[in-house]
Amino acid sequence: MLTNLDYYYQVEGEQFSFYRIPKVLLTDSLFASLTFGAKMLYGLMLDRMSLSRQSGWLDSQGRIYIFFTLENVQKLMGCGRTKAAKLLRELDGIGLIRRVHQGQGRPDRIYVMNFTKALQEV
Repeated sequence: MLTNLDYYYQVEGEQFSFYRIPKVLLTDSLFASLTFGAKMLYGLMLDRMSLSRQSGWLDSQGRIYIFFTLENVQKLMGCGRTKAAKLLRELDGIGLIRRVHQGQGRPDRIYVMNFTKALQEV
């Protein structure tokens, strides 16, 4: 147990960087089948997209892609290989990401899909 912790005062509450997870992933029935881990991973991937955009990782159609290896998932999610692969399959299976295999031991290109238009159509 952590002891001797202090309260946050005024602007101290803004001292951290935060990952953003869209609220709709937690509230909309379309995403009810996703585990919390998959929702968290999607938030991490959304965050990685800003770095990819800054790095110019765009395909020929101007779509942003990321590299997010199984090892990245394991490290950031604090899980083993099997769990990491399951989380990626969950996101892929529901359509929140699309993985493009590049072969030759190179990491998959991952497209983090924009679900907002699909929600408007429902």
